Amino acid sequence: MAVRIKLPGGTLKMKVYRELRERERTRRIPVLKVGSVYFTWWSNRQRPLNDPPGAPGDPDRPQATRLTP
Repeated sequence: MAVRIKLPGGTLKMKVYRELRERERTRRIPVLKVGSVYFTWWSNRQRPLNDPPGAPGDPDRPQATRLTP
């Protein structure tokens, strides 16, 4: 059974591997493994589940950086 802790800005979840969702298993959200328990961070600013990776608004999408001379 997963444990959910609501925090400002998102939810911290503690799960075992078999309870992880696809986005957690592929590490598209922050995941930390301690022993056999996985800690995942679900931000309140996550993109909708039906948006593909790299879509506009994706928090994991690489941002262009402007180089100044």
